[in-house]
Amino acid sequence: MVSPGLVRLRIDCAYDGGAFVGWARQPGLRSVQGELEQALGTVLRLGGPAALTVAGRTDSGVHARGQVAHVDVPEQALAAAPGRSDQPPEQALRRRLSSVLPSDVVVHGVRRAPEGFDARFSAIWRRYGYTVVDAEGRRDPLQRGAQLWHPRSLDVPAMDAAAQQLVGEHDFLAYCKPREGATTIRTLLDFSWRRVDGLVVAEVRADAFCHSMVRSLVGASLAVGEGRWDANRPRDLLEAVQRDSSVAVVPPHGLVLEEVGYPPDDQLAARATVARSMREPLTTSPPASGATPPDSST
Repeated sequence: MVSPGLVRLRIDCAYDGGAFVGWARQPGLRSVQGELEQALGTVLRLGGPAALTVAGRTDSGVHARGQVAHVDVPEQALAAAPGRSDQPPEQALRRRLSSVLPSDVVVHGVRRAPEGFDARFSAIWRRYGYTVVDAEGRRDPLQRGAQLWHPRSLDVPAMDAAAQQLVGEHDFLAYCKPREGATTIRTLLDFSWRRVDGLVVAEVRADAFCHSMVRSLVGASLAVGEGRWDANRPRDLLEAVQRDSSVAVVPPHGLVLEEVGYPPDDQLAARATVARSMREPLTTSPPASGATPPDSST
C-alpha cells in the first residue's frame, strides 16, 4: 500500500558494480543503493535520502543492465521536478538524476508504478548472465572488468548438459551460503551454456536466487567443463542438500543482472502477496511453484 500523498515510481537502472560493495547500503561504504537514494533525495529536495526497494540485491562487484527498484515519494515533490521545463515529471526526474549520479550508475527509466507493484515481491523471475573467456577465446582488455579469464579450454556441451539437470524447483543449499531465517529453496527456470563469438556464456533464470547461488553454479559448471567433474556430479551435489566445500564460488565481475520479469499489471498485487510467504522444506509439503522467498541476492 502506498500512503496518501505519496506516489510510487518504478526505476529501471544499470550499473558497473566494480567499484561498489554491492547494491545494499552499508555505513561508510560505496553502494549502488546509497548513490541512488542520495541522488533522489537531492533532486526531489526530500531533506535526506529516499528509501528504495530493489528487485534483486547484487553482491559486491556484480553488474546490472536491467535492475528494477521502486520508491515512494511525495506527489508534490515529483510535480516540482520539471522546474521551468515543460517535460513530464517522470521524464524530468530521470534527466535530473542523470546530472547528479556518477558515471557508473545510469537510470534508464522512471515511471509511475501500476497499482500493486512491488519491485521485489511482484517479480516472477530474475535473469543473469555470466561470461567466461577460456583458452580458445580472445581476451579483450577493454572487457576485463566484465569477463572471467579462464586459462584452460572448456567443454561447453558438457557444461550445458550438467546445467540442464539442475533446472526445476529444488533446495539449492549445495550452491548457496545460507542466511539465518532464509530458505534455500528456489525454482531454477533456465540454466544453459553456449559459445558465442568465442565467449563462453551462461544464462541463468530463476524465481529468485540465494546468496552466491549463481556464482556457485558457474563454479560447478567450470569443473565439468575442465573435465575435473563428471557431468552428473552437480546434480548429485544438489540432491545431497548440504553445502559442499568442493563447490567453488567464481569471481563476481563476470556476472550481470540482465532482466527482471513481472506479471501483467492486474496480477502484481496478488503476486506480491504470494511472494511474501516463506516456503516450507520440500520434505514436508511442497510449496506452490513460483513463490519467491524474501531473500534474492546473488
